Amino acid sequence: MTLMVRVPPELSARVPAEQRGPGLDRDAVRLLVSRGTEVSHHVFRELPGLLRAGDVLVVNTSETLPAAVDGLIGRTRVVVHFSTRGDDGRWAVELRDPDGRGTTRARTGGPAGTEVCLPGGLRLLLEEPLDRAGGRLWWARPVTDEGGSAGPGRVLGVMRAHGWPIRYAYTERDQPLSVYRTVFALPSADGAGSAEMPSAARPFTAGLVAELVSRGVQFAPVALHTGVASAEAHEPPYPERFRVPDASARLIRAARAGSGRVVAVGTTAVRAVESAVDADGAVRAREGWTDLVVTPERGVRVVDGLLTGLHEPEASHLLMLEAVAGRAAVESGYAQALHGRYLWHEFGDVHLVLPPEEPHAERCVSNCA
Repeated sequence: MTLMVRVPPELSARVPAEQRGPGLDRDAVRLLVSRGTEVSHHVFRELPGLLRAGDVLVVNTSETLPAAVDGLIGRTRVVVHFSTRGDDGRWAVELRDPDGRGTTRARTGGPAGTEVCLPGGLRLLLEEPLDRAGGRLWWARPVTDEGGSAGPGRVLGVMRAHGWPIRYAYTERDQPLSVYRTVFALPSADGAGSAEMPSAARPFTAGLVAELVSRGVQFAPVALHTGVASAEAHEPPYPERFRVPDASARLIRAARAGSGRVVAVGTTAVRAVESAVDADGAVRAREGWTDLVVTPERGVRVVDGLLTGLHEPEASHLLMLEAVAGRAAVESGYAQALHGRYLWHEFGDVHLVLPPEEPHAERCVSNCA
């Protein structure tokens, strides 16, 4: 799905909400709510009043890594964006050219055999492109200066000692890693994490989570470790590692068996939970790799609603949004977002897509008033 709209540059969120004025917190972003083609406007801290007891929010607990590291190819400076860790010890990486503004421009990777020197006595050997087109992402094997293979702990150590969060040119300045982590982020036992923040969950605060729980809304944690998205590219997502624990699967099944709605917080949560659906349509505990791409043709089998950021008109994520809400709802919501001057990207405003209200529920409200 491609929206026939243009997002003006001034609608890119350049700093986090809490840095835009005194007394603001993460939940100060705006919240656009779509129920079918009906749209309403809110502030994110009003979310508890928009959900109901028995609803389940599926949240991604993946921790954002300091995945951008300076490197050298010969005497040429590059920035390495570590994307995804493979099972064979290699990493999918994106190479970028520094542009003098603290951000970077994408460059074509390769050729095979290219060596990138990193801090901490680590080198990357580019072996093959991630896809046949030979584009921006390449599989690279990390080795030590002594010539031995470098395990994941060594690579993660270099990231933590020398890396910083991936950011793009529309943001105003560098930010500490804590700004790129959500309230749900948990360290993984094996050090796995996301190259870029699962940003739909960023507006949540501890106080807002507590209020939601007090109102009977439940949380189902899952993990999906996201790779590099790149603001300049709109390819479908590559395979990513995910985990849906048994307790979360049971919560989701119980909601679907009752009157609760399953609302995914972010496209990553949709991908994880829809990858854990069995042949009978029930979510089961599952982990591994998923190459699922949710499209309108494939549809969704578990998710009733979606809380997500605002995506570029060419972004592949819009296909997932259309699968959840329908094309008319997406077009109506985005028209309202542009008209209302909502902010885009990871520090921007968010969009809550819910099923249309049932007629009998509306009658009940009017009769009971």
